[in-house]
Amino acid sequence: MNLLTSFGPIIDERSRVLILGSMPGVESLRLQQYYANPRNQFWKILYELFKTPASQVYEKKISFIKSKKIAVWDVVENCYREGSLDSNIREEKVNDFSALFKAYPDILTVLFNGGKAYEIYKRRIGFGASSNLTFHKLTSSSPANTKRYEEKLKEWDVIKGFANYG
Repeated sequence: MNLLTSFGPIIDERSRVLILGSMPGVESLRLQQYYANPRNQFWKILYELFKTPASQVYEKKISFIKSKKIAVWDVVENCYREGSLDSNIREEKVNDFSALFKAYPDILTVLFNGGKAYEIYKRRIGFGASSNLTFHKLTSSSPANTKRYEEKLKEWDVIKGFANYG
């Protein structure tokens, strides 16, 4: 098994909401793009929530989420994993969230894209690190999660309220 390394965050000074995944899957790592697997519903959900025509151009996707005050990162900086399933993550090293929150103090809400991101963050970092943050676990946008798209979309709708801060 090879050591896999995640990407840096998509973030800027406007960011108010941080969406955390666990670790990019095989296709995302291959293309060096967050949520690159066409079956992952992450981009589809966000574009639909904000009633914006979807783009297939990665740079436009990044500009889109930044314009909505949304940042994206992963809980895991690196790990060993066979395939793309979160259940296969081994020997994970977590990202430096204290440095991130210090550099971007306007982040008010952390949303977890799935249970594994939430569990690793809770176990390895904890929710007491910053008293001004709100944490919320969402159903994973991954194709491995079989919840109906319409149910995911409804659940993810909370982002609109969090992203409209200030």
